[in-house]
Amino acid sequence: MPHDGESRSAPPGGQLPGTGGDGRTGRPHSTDASGTAPSGPSPDHPAGPSGPGPAPASAARERVLAFAGVTLAAVYVTSETGAGLRAVEWAGGEAGPYALPPDVRLPEQAGGATARARDGGGAARSRAPEALVADAYLRGRPLWREGAAAAEEGGVPTAPLGALPLGAAGGWLGCLLVVGETGEGFGVEQREFLERYAEAVAGRLRGEADRSAPSPLLDPALRAMGVGSFALTPGTGLVETDPALLELLGIPDGAFDGKTDTLLACSVPEDVPALLSVIEPSAQAPGRRELEFRIRRPTGELCWLRLDCRVRKGAEGAPQRVLGVVSAAPVLRRGSGDVARLQWLTAALDDATTVRDVSRVVVAALREPLGADRIALAELLEDRLAVTVLDPPGPAAWPELWRAEWRSEWPDAPISALPTLQAALRGGRMSLWPAGAALEPGLTGIGPGGLAVLPLPARNRVAGVCLVGWDAPHEFAPDERALLTATAGLVGQALKRAHAYDAEQELATMLQRSLLPRRLPRLPGGIAVARYLPARRGLQVGGDWYDVIALSESKVALVIGDVQGHSAAAATIMGQMRTAVRAYAVEGHPPDVVVAHANRLLTGMETDLFATCCYVELDMEEGDALFVRAGHLAPLVRHPDGGTEEIAVEGGLPLGVLADADFPLTARALAPGSVLVLVTDGLVESADLHVDEGMRLVRASLAAADPADPGGMADELLGEEGRREDDVALLLLRYDGMRVRPVRAGWVVWRLPDAVMHARRFSARTLRSWGVVEEADTVLLVVSELVTNALVHTQGAVRVDLTLAADRLRVTVSDSSPRAPAKPVVVDWEATGGRGLFLVEAVSAAWGSVPVGGGKQVWSELVVDRAETDPAAGAHEEPESGPEETTDPAPGRSWGMGRARNRGRGRDTGRARLRGSGREASGPGESGPW
Repeated sequence: MPHDGESRSAPPGGQLPGTGGDGRTGRPHSTDASGTAPSGPSPDHPAGPSGPGPAPASAARERVLAFAGVTLAAVYVTSETGAGLRAVEWAGGEAGPYALPPDVRLPEQAGGATARARDGGGAARSRAPEALVADAYLRGRPLWREGAAAAEEGGVPTAPLGALPLGAAGGWLGCLLVVGETGEGFGVEQREFLERYAEAVAGRLRGEADRSAPSPLLDPALRAMGVGSFALTPGTGLVETDPALLELLGIPDGAFDGKTDTLLACSVPEDVPALLSVIEPSAQAPGRRELEFRIRRPTGELCWLRLDCRVRKGAEGAPQRVLGVVSAAPVLRRGSGDVARLQWLTAALDDATTVRDVSRVVVAALREPLGADRIALAELLEDRLAVTVLDPPGPAAWPELWRAEWRSEWPDAPISALPTLQAALRGGRMSLWPAGAALEPGLTGIGPGGLAVLPLPARNRVAGVCLVGWDAPHEFAPDERALLTATAGLVGQALKRAHAYDAEQELATMLQRSLLPRRLPRLPGGIAVARYLPARRGLQVGGDWYDVIALSESKVALVIGDVQGHSAAAATIMGQMRTAVRAYAVEGHPPDVVVAHANRLLTGMETDLFATCCYVELDMEEGDALFVRAGHLAPLVRHPDGGTEEIAVEGGLPLGVLADADFPLTARALAPGSVLVLVTDGLVESADLHVDEGMRLVRASLAAADPADPGGMADELLGEEGRREDDVALLLLRYDGMRVRPVRAGWVVWRLPDAVMHARRFSARTLRSWGVVEEADTVLLVVSELVTNALVHTQGAVRVDLTLAADRLRVTVSDSSPRAPAKPVVVDWEATGGRGLFLVEAVSAAWGSVPVGGGKQVWSELVVDRAETDPAAGAHEEPESGPEETTDPAPGRSWGMGRARNRGRGRDTGRARLRGSGREASGPGESGPW
């Protein structure tokens, strides 16, 4: 069935394909109107691998005709005199044994043409098309002539014919003649399709100014039907499509690569097996296939499409070519009273989970099939109507009363100004208002030609209302009334169910957000970003969690974990575990101890759930990291050169399995520019994705992502949401290293009578070596007060640490008491103590205390100016014998993260006053109770 790929207009008095100059059957033409041989792919000669993708309109038309079993289609219109029909356009190229006449004379009676068609012999066969066209035009209904029946008349195989009148009763405009393949007839699906095609051609013809010489009809009519076509050869993985098919699937122009896998990716996973049986048919597959499937557009909208195809097989029965058409389900099932439409609506509403999904289904089910101009759907919430969808969505298409309430995505339904709507909601029955009905302006503007008000019943109450309006006068047929009534009942139940689902998901989202950090802390020398995505199925709350804990000014802890299950119980355990890990971490415990304590806590809970966890403590100055892994996925790292690696961290048992489980430490150094990534299994594992393959894909995405944008890098790692079956947590840290490296010095205070004096002398030497001169007296005052309080009110070791970073000096005094210092409520003027903490507060930019492992730290932060001094100046001083002095970082947390109190209040005046007094404490000073 070679097609030449062009539609042509028949010149007056000329010959159509299959007709020689003498009226006998000739070979089909293979040139277009200009006389040149056509180019481009045909249904039997597909484009090569270098040129897949959307084909021109002519190739799309030829594929559609090939699917319908048509080798030649010709359009006949009424002549100017009305005495006959004249051919004005034809497509295809093979007319079989028939000679298609350019003109058809209309007999005085319909029976005359039929009688001539039954004369028998070659003459009858030569006039069969003319007789069939005339008969169909006069009778006003499609006529079909099967090839097998014709073959019995003369013993010669002939092709089937079909003649379909164009127009409507009392106003026929012409006829569409189709010639089928020799030896095959037109099936039921093909006849239905050709009848719709004839209606589309008639619609185009009806709009022509000169119907006797119209512009091309066949291609525009096909585009108006919204039918996409495809052709493929099984086993190649390539498919030819047209723009109409790509538009149905939501694929942008120029974004299609011509592969069948790209088309399959648009459908929902449950429908892929059925589509694969079409793309790769077996030898036992039937010659014709019909199925309905669902796609999800890039906007998230779920749409139903219908596919009809035919399979061409070779001499040995092997499939060689698949030709088919795809259309939106409402187009292919356009009968408003058809049971199949209600079946489609039921299935579509069953897939609609949210109120927004239900709204989309209602628009798809009513607007196009009923030819409506406006659709409004509103949900009844107590005494008000919440609009869920308006179609068309623009304010200009709706009455002024509605536009005045348009303050967000949708306006509030002005129910108080619509008494007709109020009455319909109270009665709960459908109301149909024809054109010219006396309605308030707010409803007349929705449907001036007709309005349907559909209350949506659900469980003995009204869940909402749907308004369907027409601009042109509209009559409500009985089958249309039945469709509206059935639709209202189905939509009401679906709307109530979707509202409950939305409320449940909102509650789950609020719960999940309350259990996860609202924001991550700003870190010196790095940027941390996190992402969390709930599961797409079931309750959207799970057990995945993450946290970033600032342990000090230079150390940070990264935590990620996953509690077994997807339920409120899993979320509750997740919140408890996150709180416990944070509490143990800020107390100053090392990573393995933090995880061990969390494990004991979960083991002691009354639950059967377990959890996995990965804990990382990172020194932002040095880049040294300590890893602990409890049954969790190994962390990933992207090196500065772009290479990726899965860090080999020795693992332990999941939390909650064994109370005495060990959790070994793994040390690793990170270079500035490295990116550390922690993920949960929802990102790398699913029913069709093995965890090893998932980790490989994440590493590939990590290597390709741009580390300059950590947020964009995290989004790249999440990949496609389509494969997400589990909730996903992702924590990413880009380590840059600290630009300003703090300098530190520490002193262990011995409990001697002159201990405070030694602490002051150590601090004075350190300040001179650092070039801090002007604020030295203030710093020594703070050291005296904090050390004195620690010696007087605590037992055990006391330590002083000084840290200088840029213009900030921090004094930290550590002791073994867990109790925070407390300022006295009342200090009498005769009291000899209780003023120490007031002095510290007055001269400090910020101060506070924080619990650490084995005690607490009290700290004070001051702003200092550094003088230009010789770095080696302090090296020649005589060392003072006494307690141990160190310049190494303290083994504990040298920078406690407490709440700033009285940040900078009275700092300048306090310093001036103290410098003038020359006050210096060398023994136990004034202090409030510890």
